[in-house]
Amino acid sequence: MGNDIPDKNLFMRCPALNPKAVSDLPDRYHVRTCRRNELSIWKAMPFDDPKAAEEYQACMTKYFQDVYAQKESLFFEKCLFVCDDKDTPVGTCFAWKAHETITTVHWYKVMKDYEGKGIGRALLSVVMKSLSLNDYPVYLHTQPSSFRAIKLYTDFGFALLTDSIVGNRKNDLEECLPILKAHMPKADFEKLRFEKAPDIFLEAVKSSEIEQF
Repeated sequence: MGNDIPDKNLFMRCPALNPKAVSDLPDRYHVRTCRRNELSIWKAMPFDDPKAAEEYQACMTKYFQDVYAQKESLFFEKCLFVCDDKDTPVGTCFAWKAHETITTVHWYKVMKDYEGKGIGRALLSVVMKSLSLNDYPVYLHTQPSSFRAIKLYTDFGFALLTDSIVGNRKNDLEECLPILKAHMPKADFEKLRFEKAPDIFLEAVKSSEIEQF
């Protein structure tokens, strides 16, 4: 979605879960962890086009090595798949402690053919409900092409961060707002919230050259 939309950085923060956003999985779908022999499926999951998945395989492998490899067992405990009634993965998402301290949402994705069925909201519900009060606030990185997901994140309690720099990355909020306004329904765009990131978060993300979320 949004092939004409530039790849820009957006960051969001959720101080507390909005329980009204939570939903259950549709019938015939279930959530389970990613199995070790399914790592290649997970690496391809963010891409709707098999050619793009192949093109970015090396990038996904490097990200896995940089962020998860030292805690590989924990990755397979955390990484979730939502599966159909044949146990075939059709989406993924999980929570991960970035920089050892920050709770972050990683690799939220539902395959294109399964969008619009309520699977994504239910999967994010599973992830957010699995967290304790001490795990909040929760952070995530996204991009303007994910404007439908941004609407969903807003429902759950996320606000867009306004800081110009987050770690080693430029926050492109000002450039992205006109894009979001053009692509989101007016009512959804007007519900977007904004806040400045806490100093403790900004210090943590600056502590490593590796982008951990």
